[in-house]
Amino acid sequence: MIYLDNSATTAPKPQAVINACARANRSPANPGRSGHSLSMAAAKRVYDTRSLASEFFGAASEQQVIFTPSCTFSLNTAIKSILGSGGHAVISDMEHNAVMRPLEKLKSSGVSYTKAAVVPGDDDKTVDNFRRSIRSDTKALICTHASNVFGIRLPVERLCALAHAYGLLFVLDAAQSAGIAGVNMDHGYDIVCIAPHKGLYSPMGTGLMILSEGISPDTLIEGGTGSNSLSPSQPEELPDKFESGTLNFPGISGMYEGIRFVMSRGEERIRKHEMQLIQRLYRELKKDPGIILYTDEPDESSFVPVLSFNIRDAHSEQTARLLDRNGIAVRAGLHCAPCAHEAMGTLETGTVRISPSAFTTERDIERVIYVLRHGKI
Repeated sequence: MIYLDNSATTAPKPQAVINACARANRSPANPGRSGHSLSMAAAKRVYDTRSLASEFFGAASEQQVIFTPSCTFSLNTAIKSILGSGGHAVISDMEHNAVMRPLEKLKSSGVSYTKAAVVPGDDDKTVDNFRRSIRSDTKALICTHASNVFGIRLPVERLCALAHAYGLLFVLDAAQSAGIAGVNMDHGYDIVCIAPHKGLYSPMGTGLMILSEGISPDTLIEGGTGSNSLSPSQPEELPDKFESGTLNFPGISGMYEGIRFVMSRGEERIRKHEMQLIQRLYRELKKDPGIILYTDEPDESSFVPVLSFNIRDAHSEQTARLLDRNGIAVRAGLHCAPCAHEAMGTLETGTVRISPSAFTTERDIERVIYVLRHGKI
C-alpha cells in the first residue's frame, strides 16, 4: 500500500518510535505516581520528552509544555478557557472542526465569532480581513497555521502581532504544521496546539499544548496529578495543572523518538522533500483537463505539502476508491473542515487529498499519476 494520508496521521512510524512504545508497554509503570524505580524511570522519560519538545518548539521552559490526549483536546482547553465567560473571537474561514465545534458549543453561553476570509497569495488582504473583524468584545484570534485540506498557509506571525497590538490573545492550531513549517514560540504565540502523531511521527492519541510564559488557561478537567494530593483543589503549578489522570506513557515515549527523528532528518529537509513531491504531482495533474485543482502551484512560502483535487464529474469518494483499488491510500470528503470547503466552493463534492511524508518516494507519486490517467472510476 502506498500511504498518502499523512495529514490524518503519518505512516509508517519510524522504527525507533515503534520500539519505544513497545518498551513502555513491557514495563508499564505509572510516571509520577510511585516511588519505586520503574515509576521513577517512567517519570524521567516523560521529563526528557517534555524537555525535548520544549527545545524543538522554543518554549520558555519545560513546564510550559503540556501533554494532552490530542490537538483537539488542547484546542478545547484553550478556547473554552478564554471564552468560557463570553466574548468574541476572530477565526479564519479555513478552520478545522476542532476549532469550529467548541465555538459553536459556546454560543449558548453568549460567545460569538467572526470568520475572516483567507486570500491565498495575498497576506496583506488576509491580515486586513482579520483586522476588520476585531470588535470591542474580541478576546482572541484563533486560527490554523495551514489548511488541512488545501495546504494554504496563513500569515500567522503577522496575525499574532495584530492580536497583541489590540491586546488580544493568539491561539495557533499547529496540527498541520508542527514538524514541517517551523513552529516556534519565539514568534510570540500565546498558546500553540499540536498533533504530534502527524508531523512529529508520534503515536496516535498524543497531543501537546505549549503555553507562553505567564499564560495559564483554566482547566478542562481536574483530578489526580500525583502532586499536592492532600488539597481538594487542582494545583496551579505547570504542567500538573493540566495533566490530571494517568498520562499516555507509551505514546509519550514514542513522541520522544518521533521528535528526535524529525530533528535528525531536519525539518527543512523533510519539508523540501515533501514539497518537491507535491509540486511534481501538481504539474502533472495540471496537464490533464479532467482534473480540477483549487490553488496555485504550492510553494514553501505559501503552502504546506498538501494537495487537494477532484476528477471532473466524479465525487471525491469515487476517486479515493479508484486509488484504493490500486493500492494507494488517500483521504476524500470534507476532512473535518467544512468551513474550508465552503470557502473554496467544494462543500458538495469534497476533495481528494494527498499528503506525503518523509518516507514517500518519487515512485509513489508516479504511481498516483499513472492510476489517475489510466484508471476507471
